[in-house]
Amino acid sequence: MSRKKCSHKTIKQEIKEDAVKAIQQISQNYIHLEKSITSQLNMAAERHHVTSGTFREDIWKSLFEQIIPRKFSIEQSVFLIDSHGHVSKEVDLAIFDEQYTPYIFRHGRIKYIPIEAVAVVVQCKSKNVMKKDMKVLTDWSRSITKLNTSLKSITRMFNGIAMGEYSYESDAKGKLLLPMTKGNEPKPDERKKMTQTSTRPIQILCHTLSKSSTRYIEPFDINIHPEGERLKVRLSSRLQDLASWSDALNHKENINYDDIKAKFKTEKSSSELQRALQMDSYRVYEDQGKQQEIALLSLTFQLNQLLMLINNPILFPHMAYVNMFNNNGK
Repeated sequence: MSRKKCSHKTIKQEIKEDAVKAIQQISQNYIHLEKSITSQLNMAAERHHVTSGTFREDIWKSLFEQIIPRKFSIEQSVFLIDSHGHVSKEVDLAIFDEQYTPYIFRHGRIKYIPIEAVAVVVQCKSKNVMKKDMKVLTDWSRSITKLNTSLKSITRMFNGIAMGEYSYESDAKGKLLLPMTKGNEPKPDERKKMTQTSTRPIQILCHTLSKSSTRYIEPFDINIHPEGERLKVRLSSRLQDLASWSDALNHKENINYDDIKAKFKTEKSSSELQRALQMDSYRVYEDQGKQQEIALLSLTFQLNQLLMLINNPILFPHMAYVNMFNNNGK
């Protein structure tokens, strides 16, 4: 009997040791991938011909293809458009959902993707991210920020037909109002608030300035660049927890939607949930002392957690784009 117990314990130990070894091998694979990407970026930086920019974009694109879900598509060199007729500056990489918003408006080889579909935009730069280059970067970012999604959608959902902003009355200034509850003392129906009113894409800056002293570059949400032979991933200090990220990504500032926004509720949360809400909690290290981060593995968890906050893109507002085309015809 004792031999069986001993044998059983040994098997359990072996299974545990094999599992630990497999996890460590996965971690090492991400480290090797970081080094490979950094090596390729350095090679691109040493080239001085016209294709180096495209080569650099291809490298960054391959990185994102390995860490985001298959439901997302990645397009290079596109423009974003909204139903108000605003168009962004050229976007190096756009990560968007074709399943819920399948439209890409085309003019010859130029592609315009509706802002409602876009989850992430990436600006790929070389080393020109110094102070003198900030206006170009800021103007690019603002050209994305100025785009606004629309709630003019009609969609069948599992519990009925979702009518978007058509479900709400509005005041004289166009501000949407919550419907009132029925009964002797009617009040705004909190159940009609929306968890997603006006979305915006996550803005990522990828560059090749490889210095440990490289400052964080605003107004981007995430900075990624080589540091030595590894990658460095930094998130904006403006958004440190999932609640602030959710508000920024799902409720882009629009005063017309203020009264129908559903807040990200975190009160009375456990210490475990509080930890899960902090973006720093999603960092992965290669040592127990947490001295060396595996930046690419951290990015995999952090970015996909943020994509899960957006979940599906805002429902496509067909009528809003119909109006845009009709109002801007010859």
